[in-house]
Amino acid sequence: MWSSNVSNDNQLSISSISVTQLAKEFGTPAFILDEADFQDRATKWNSALHAAFGDNAGSVYYAAKAFICVEVARWIKDIGIGIDVCTGGELAVAIRGGIDPKKIEVHGNNKSIAEIESAVAVGVGTIVIDSLYEIDRVAAAAKSHGIVQKVLLRLTPGIEAHTHESIATAHEDVKFGFSIASGAAWKAIEQVRNAPSLELRGFHAHIGSQILETDSFEISAQRLIALLAKYRDEFSTQLPELDLGGGYGIAYLPGETDLNPDTTMKALAAVVTAQCEAHNLSIPKISIEPGRAIVGPTMFTLYEVGTIKDVTLGNGANRRYISVDGGMSDNLRPALYQAEYTAVLANRKSNAPKISARIVGKHCETGDIVIREIDLENDIIPGDLLATPATGAYGRSMATNYNHVPRPPVIAVKDGKARIILRRETEGDLLALDI
Repeated sequence: MWSSNVSNDNQLSISSISVTQLAKEFGTPAFILDEADFQDRATKWNSALHAAFGDNAGSVYYAAKAFICVEVARWIKDIGIGIDVCTGGELAVAIRGGIDPKKIEVHGNNKSIAEIESAVAVGVGTIVIDSLYEIDRVAAAAKSHGIVQKVLLRLTPGIEAHTHESIATAHEDVKFGFSIASGAAWKAIEQVRNAPSLELRGFHAHIGSQILETDSFEISAQRLIALLAKYRDEFSTQLPELDLGGGYGIAYLPGETDLNPDTTMKALAAVVTAQCEAHNLSIPKISIEPGRAIVGPTMFTLYEVGTIKDVTLGNGANRRYISVDGGMSDNLRPALYQAEYTAVLANRKSNAPKISARIVGKHCETGDIVIREIDLENDIIPGDLLATPATGAYGRSMATNYNHVPRPPVIAVKDGKARIILRRETEGDLLALDI
């Protein structure tokens, strides 16, 4: 839930820097990123993939949608893993960060012609095709550049993953990919094979996000491998790659645990090995796409309390509303799909009794709720600092300017030093867009 270099003695600290110091120097709200923990988690997923699959290990592709900026792209380059991007903007950040284009995988259910052209022009390693229209578009771009573009087909294996409906992506009624059951996947296979400027390398599936059990990943692997076997039987050759996506869950609340990289990869390898043996296939190169599982726990959001209000409910009970200087503009997930977080009083220790509270933001929305129900010390006052852990994934990346609130900075902390890697927006930034 908290990154490895966070401690909470007299007050919350990260790499020996107190939150009081961070708030004084950088202001609030702010995203505080544990750089060493990020690098450690990325390395562990990469090591687990290679330990489980050996020579059949493909790439770990960091999911840029979870959170990306130029400095994080530099870390990814230095660690030596790849990155998956799903827009032209994410691609531009990856390139600016120095990532080798051959280690970039391009996703997206509606890539524009310009985005496809840019991806092909810079020489990305793989484009994951998501529709029949895209087959023609990628083929045309590759032909115009005189290359044969490597592609994967994104497939929907028909799985109801154990997660919220809004982030489940592999059942039949979704906007992503080609259905295996309906025959759409096979039609796409045949169309790619008829495009001389495309090289079909294999299949991709992403079943959802924030999944805390491995069984859904195992079922997905079974169905994709069965299709690999059908392809081999039909065309007398085996496709060499399989990207089994990501969606590995993390702990947001006390009592929850992250999916362990070694355990998860071993379970996946056992299924892949057994299924390939059953179909008399060679084990393909296996790639994965952990984003949340790398960056999620490495970051927390630091808020300052602004106002406190006690409200008497209809049943005679009371609820304390604690308003902070951020809200749905820096953490949209609670409003978007009822994601749950916890928080702590961060700037001091308190032995005061705890009471039922609700942490809310500053926006003009009743649904601007950071944490719907939490027990917090009853002596919290304006000016206190609250910290919400595990906000690295889909916090800053989903941040908005609702109510014209500038987006918070990202502060990287390592070895007792803190630095800005993504600066706080200003009102001047907002006004600069007006003509």
